[in-house]
Amino acid sequence: MLAAQVTDHSYKGWQASLALQFRHTPDKTLLHSAHHVGPLTVQRPFYPEGETCHLYLLHPPGGIVGGDRLDITVRLDAKSQTLITMPGASKFYRSGGQQACLNQHFYLEDASTLEWLPQDTILFPGANAALRSVFHLKASSTLMAWELFCLGRPTIAETFSHGTLESRLEVWIDDEPRLVERLHLSDGDLTPVAGHPWVGTLLFYPATNDHLETARERLPALENFAGATLTDGLLSVRFLSHDNLICQRVMREIWQSLRPLLTTKAACSPRIWQT
Repeated sequence: MLAAQVTDHSYKGWQASLALQFRHTPDKTLLHSAHHVGPLTVQRPFYPEGETCHLYLLHPPGGIVGGDRLDITVRLDAKSQTLITMPGASKFYRSGGQQACLNQHFYLEDASTLEWLPQDTILFPGANAALRSVFHLKASSTLMAWELFCLGRPTIAETFSHGTLESRLEVWIDDEPRLVERLHLSDGDLTPVAGHPWVGTLLFYPATNDHLETARERLPALENFAGATLTDGLLSVRFLSHDNLICQRVMREIWQSLRPLLTTKAACSPRIWQT
């Protein structure tokens, strides 16, 4: 069925959406509402560390093809604390010509904390993918987020030899743009990423020079294609790599090191990462 969907220009695609809202209570953060259309849903929240709500986002079909459009909206009410991840990688499969779109918008109210820690996003050769992630923060919000793109399937020596990736990443604080970043790849030209199959970004807010130095101390394993910058309280870590294991290790080490500094809570890794 999947192969037919990929090559059939008449395929309409999934039109799926998921809207989540989290609310603070004296005991813990609650998933106040969850509305979904199509194959996007979540598992029941759980609380391995008390107040913070841990949530797994699910996309049952397991992959995204040309013609699919997925819209995810996450809202955190004041003082709410939420960690969101996924059981597995997101996959953008080869397209017969239509574009596959994933739009993600996050809204953080005063003193709320979002940890957006998805698994990697795999782009198969021939994918036609448009991804947009936008974070809307208040000055008193706390954000820890990352994204990791895998171009092709390096473990079987497969590259992103053809196809298109349009990626846009934005951070707005009190309605002012703090980061607007775009990545465009097409026709097998990986020059913008120096030929690397793994492309990663981590974001932390509010950050200081101490946070910047803590992040930089963990970058040597990524050798010469990694860096961290601090701009108006937003810490951005970017890297390119040929080794997924090193990517995963360094990303988690940076998050584990900075989380106690930003929230006063020790890192509590989602159990799904161990499976």
